[in-house]
Amino acid sequence: MPTSPSGYSRKQIKSGAARLNGITATPDTLLALHDKVILKESGATTGYISAVRPDLDILYEDSLILVANKPPGLPMHRTAEFEDNLVDVSQVYMTQRSTPCKLYPVNRLDRGTSGAVIMAKSSSSAAIYGRQVKETGLDKLYLALVWGLSENCGVINETLDGKECETRYKTALAGENCSLLAVTPISGRMHQIRRHLASIGHPIIGDKRYGGGDLPELSGFALHSFRTIIDRVEIGKLTVCAPVSGEMLDLCERRGIGRDTLQETVYQMATEEES
Repeated sequence: MPTSPSGYSRKQIKSGAARLNGITATPDTLLALHDKVILKESGATTGYISAVRPDLDILYEDSLILVANKPPGLPMHRTAEFEDNLVDVSQVYMTQRSTPCKLYPVNRLDRGTSGAVIMAKSSSSAAIYGRQVKETGLDKLYLALVWGLSENCGVINETLDGKECETRYKTALAGENCSLLAVTPISGRMHQIRRHLASIGHPIIGDKRYGGGDLPELSGFALHSFRTIIDRVEIGKLTVCAPVSGEMLDLCERRGIGRDTLQETVYQMATEEES
């Protein structure tokens, strides 16, 4: 329902007009693959339904921020004339939905990385959340498909650009000469995860800059910002999970990590944090 107001779906859930797998849904339920959501039919709901998926995948939205799921290969800002980028795509969508605003990225992802990006809806909101990122950082969990079979877990403390930094990781699943890692960056240096994993001999698949090889079938590389915990102003903490891209799912499957197994593992990561 790409043209519906930002709070319409939330209102449907709270009023009991939405059912999940045959039972009444609650706003904090995390959806999983193959879940079925049924909305009570009404003229308004029918009018909002579209056969075309919107260009912007919104994971969360309130009056101050929205969190979007950035696809791999899409830059945050325009880097060349006539090139699509997340900020412009988002602002066009907001205008088409009749809620125009100027968006300010609070956190950034490399072009090749997919996953959750926070954008503030005003300069004042950007200052508030930007200060949070600078002072305390964001609690983020990444998924990285790397070459080689890694240890079960580890901590990387290699200095980058003369600055101390730390990356923690654990192996979630193993495939054919590859591992799916759950990665938590404690600091926030440029390309930290990519450089740290390459430094221990497990470069991210498709990350040709740091030894992961060139896979033409990928729009980016196999690094995904999966879970972000946001400390919302005067509301409290919110956990936002970004669905893994189809490209990364297909790549894992080709490397011997079954889609169902991957989905189950990723779902457990999300629900463990929330429980």
